[in-house]
Amino acid sequence: MKIEILSSKIHRARVTDANLNYVGSVTIGPELIEAAGLCEYQKVEILNVNNGERFATYVIRGEKKGEICLNGAAARKVCIGDVVIIVAYALLSAKKARDFEPKIVQVNEQNEIVK
Repeated sequence: MKIEILSSKIHRARVTDANLNYVGSVTIGPELIEAAGLCEYQKVEILNVNNGERFATYVIRGEKKGEICLNGAAARKVCIGDVVIIVAYALLSAKKARDFEPKIVQVNEQNEIVK
């Protein structure tokens, strides 16, 4: 049996931009992608702490440090400055899931990694 388990999380990042005129996705700064162990085009969920919105999209590697930009239709679900949690999941066997440790990336108000 396989179960879906949290594989990584960027906790309480601030939205730095919202671009309605883009195909879709979330652009994330390269240092945050690496720290969270995310892959470009990987499916993620965005949890907006400010308004309660929860939606799925995919990752695009940004160029700017600390960048969190929601693109396309997702841009309507956030405002610049909103606090979001970005989560990714993995399918693991129930046995492997018991010992699995997700990568949790905590950031400050400038989206700099603090833990």
